Amino acid sequence: MFEHRRQPLLSRAQYFERLARNAGFALIVTSATLGIGVVGYHALDGLAWIDALLNASMILGGMGPVDALRSDAAKVFASFYALFSGLVFIGIAALLFAPMVHRLMHRFHLETEDDAPSVEKK
Repeated sequence: MFEHRRQPLLSRAQYFERLARNAGFALIVTSATLGIGVVGYHALDGLAWIDALLNASMILGGMGPVDALRSDAAKVFASFYALFSGLVFIGIAALLFAPMVHRLMHRFHLETEDDAPSVEKK
């Protein structure tokens, strides 16, 4: 997925293409996760679609639920959805920052290789 340390740094266009691809994938994962939450809150606690969206969005964003849940099934779902959302948040952050960190590390490595004296094997 990423270039090897001995390969040249990607061009800016290729780098932005990589960022856009990762951002698109992050958007798909976020949308799917939000959809799971909306359907779960609607089906298990009978919340209206807009209220289910609000609750799922708040949990996914790390803010916490808005409406008090009435059924035990909805409370169990909310518990697992909150844990799942935390892991998804970490994964999405990694997905978005990976190209930036890789480019920074790759550039740093290229600079140190150019500055280092060459050592010949005997």
